[in-house]
Amino acid sequence: MKADEIAKMNPKGLILSGGPMSVYDPGAPKPDKNIFKLGLPILGVCYGMQVITDMFEGKVQKSKEREFGRAELFVDSNTDLFLNLPTNLTVWMSHGDEIKTLPAGFVRLAHTLSAPNAAFANRSKKIYGVQFHPEVVHTQRGAQILLNFVAKICGCLPRWTMDRFIDSSVKRIRETVGNKNVILGLSGGVDSSVTAALLSQAIGKKLYCIFVDNGLLRNNEVSSVEKNFKGHFKMNLKCVDARKRFLARLKSITDPEQKRKVIGDEFVKVFQEAAKKIKNVDFLAQGTLYPDVIESVSPTGGPSATIKTHHNVGGLPKSMKLNLLEPLRDLFKDEVRVIGKHLAVPETILTRQPYPGPGLAIRVLGEVTEERLAILRQADEIVLDEIKKAGLYQNIWQSFAVLLPVKTVGVMGDQRTYANVVAIRCVTSQDGMTADWVQIPYDLLGKMANRIINEVEGVNRVVYDVSSKPPATIEWE
Repeated sequence: MKADEIAKMNPKGLILSGGPMSVYDPGAPKPDKNIFKLGLPILGVCYGMQVITDMFEGKVQKSKEREFGRAELFVDSNTDLFLNLPTNLTVWMSHGDEIKTLPAGFVRLAHTLSAPNAAFANRSKKIYGVQFHPEVVHTQRGAQILLNFVAKICGCLPRWTMDRFIDSSVKRIRETVGNKNVILGLSGGVDSSVTAALLSQAIGKKLYCIFVDNGLLRNNEVSSVEKNFKGHFKMNLKCVDARKRFLARLKSITDPEQKRKVIGDEFVKVFQEAAKKIKNVDFLAQGTLYPDVIESVSPTGGPSATIKTHHNVGGLPKSMKLNLLEPLRDLFKDEVRVIGKHLAVPETILTRQPYPGPGLAIRVLGEVTEERLAILRQADEIVLDEIKKAGLYQNIWQSFAVLLPVKTVGVMGDQRTYANVVAIRCVTSQDGMTADWVQIPYDLLGKMANRIINEVEGVNRVVYDVSSKPPATIEWE
């Protein structure tokens, strides 16, 4: 955006975000240099900090030691961004470049052992930068750092509330929908359930929920959804058995991006067929959240990288005739749970661990078949059962099994085996944008592994995933 366009919006301050590129890459995005003449406070985060450095003639270079994940931050100045914060903080890094030389007029606010300039300021110009990501839950006191910028430096007031969001959303939905009907792709998870509750409050019986059994679900998923939405919510609900058609379309597909797109395409076909049986349907509602958008496509047509195509974002076909309705599109999972509480969504749904829209298709690595799905369902049920028995379910963001596309040699009953490997993945997170692996007690890991190997035919080895996000993602595909 040009600086004069930004000025017309009358902002209190600007944040230059992180991104996947280096300032030295061809076509690397840089803001209009005139934004620095607007007199607004500016905060650069990660790539945003590096851009500021480059534009003010400091020096950015490749790091000898890249930083991904946790790092210890040493605060050199407990003012400005770090007001009322301790001198040592654990922060979340994700960068391969470092700021070697500060621009003229800038001072260092903090450093790490690998990044000599992890935060800086030009107080006369009200420009600040941090090399780490304060917006993620794994940065200690990150919310306070952002609050210091927004409230102390920019002078904003915290007037935005979930109640206001619900009121404005209900009004906007009613204006958008008018006298038309809406079908909602319901999965039974947090996102689509809260979307259903919000739409129900806005348009009542004009909402029709479609639950698709795509053959990629966990055990007992269909009966659970029917109980909640026909029983508790008293909503219009239709369950569609589409197991054969989804598995037929996934036959021989091993590429994860293609899997997601095929599943997204087939979902829409099912929804459009269902819509023809309901009069006056003009909209398809989805429980899309902001992390889905960020990872799938650049939300502003800019340079953000496609990490993975979420089936409900990049997987939608261009030929789709229904208009999309996504009231939660700008929110994160933790915010959605708060909204759910305001809308009286049952706690059993709100505290449910996130489950991917493409289901077990992206946890069966390689080709998806009935046989491999059956193996994974059994292993996954054991993982969840033991996590719940240990009282850890609600303390963990996601816990699940993954079926790997490799076999290993084992010995069972004094006989040689050549069987499948199952990986267990347990992570903590708040919004899904970053995650860290859970230090599961050894005896619990042993119990899960022992049960999977003994009870699931075709598995002779279990491994535990100890990688964080970044550099890994939560799902394996």
